[in-house]
Amino acid sequence: MQRLAEIEVPADELAAARAGDRDARRALFERVAPPTLGIIRRLVPQRAMAEDLLQDTLIAMFEHLDDFRGEAPFGIWVRSIAVSRCLMAFRSPWHRARVALESWTEDSSAAGESTSRTSDLIDLDRALAKLSPVTRTVVWLYDVEGWSHDEIARAFERTVSFSKSQLARGHARLRTELLAPMSATLAIPLRSDFDGQ
Repeated sequence: MQRLAEIEVPADELAAARAGDRDARRALFERVAPPTLGIIRRLVPQRAMAEDLLQDTLIAMFEHLDDFRGEAPFGIWVRSIAVSRCLMAFRSPWHRARVALESWTEDSSAAGESTSRTSDLIDLDRALAKLSPVTRTVVWLYDVEGWSHDEIARAFERTVSFSKSQLARGHARLRTELLAPMSATLAIPLRSDFDGQ
């Protein structure tokens, strides 16, 4: 699957999609939907919410096709719409209430979702899922998508120091989550094990 940021659309196909051609719109949908869902799923681990956000993103994409100026690859434009939709969802009071409720219950469904991935990837997915939505988004955008702190700060409408501190917190939490099982297996005490002495 091609990365979203690498997707470019030929001018004639884009013009046909803008004109409402069903085949061109279908081809555009088939080209961008899978990688768009991929990035949304990394930011929003709940499948139903991610699918809703994919629909919102694609509807916005089709509604604003005339706004695409071609200054960057088409996929980067779609990615910015997807990230914007995710951030809007994170700011929603409904989302915050649901996250608070879910933190009181255990989610056992995530463990059985994928049996084909290696245990390292599963551990990383679990560790990422334990981060807050905002911190997980900053970590993903910076480390995987390659966004700068300036770009992240603009997306969140915050300062660069906000992006840097969220990234530092996220990295520290990931290290803790990923090293704890290893140190337990190897019987290596963590720093917190010495706190009482």
